[in-house]
Amino acid sequence: MRKLIEFDDDTFDKLKQLGRDRMATLQELADEAFADLFKKHGIPIDLKDALRKSAKLQDAAKHDVAPPKRARKQGRKA
Repeated sequence: MRKLIEFDDDTFDKLKQLGRDRMATLQELADEAFADLFKKHGIPIDLKDALRKSAKLQDAAKHDVAPPKRARKQGRKA
């Protein structure tokens, strides 16, 4: 599937230079950038990644791991 993305001239020049430096295509740079973005937000990249995350959730449920409780702030009333 093809989609258009618009870059300002300075950004595009930097992407082209980075591609030359790393001997990578613009598509390879975009794939890497989007994979990093998905990872940052906890979105599985592919089926293998989705299955790995699912297995971790099932394992955590089996061991009844509860998230840590947040401590309440103890303060004085004025």
